[in-house]
Amino acid sequence: MTKESVKVQSGRVRRTPITARNRLAVKNTDPNYHYRIVNVKDDRVEQFQEQGYEIVSKGATNDKYVDTASPIGSAGEFSVGGGMKAVVMRIPKEYFVQDQAAKQASIDELEATMRSDATKGK
Repeated sequence: MTKESVKVQSGRVRRTPITARNRLAVKNTDPNYHYRIVNVKDDRVEQFQEQGYEIVSKGATNDKYVDTASPIGSAGEFSVGGGMKAVVMRIPKEYFVQDQAAKQASIDELEATMRSDATKGK
């Protein structure tokens, strides 16, 4: 379990209750980009780079342990549990929207064939 703490105005550290969820989030984002946390597993980072994503430098998450030394250069690698590491990646928003539209078109096509088959009594 991780215990997250925040300095209050008096300079003392305030403890976060155990009921508070330690959720990964990306901070200091540029609205022109879509951000994503990618596990450093097999060749996933390279796959995302081939699709147009770039690795975001350190300091992009709310995890206080991100700024440790990283084998991926200036990337902020951090633990996501179970011995798995991850990095923050981003892609221009216009590319992300295009990718999502292509996915939705494929889903719409599949659903149309399902409706057609249903009306034919298959």
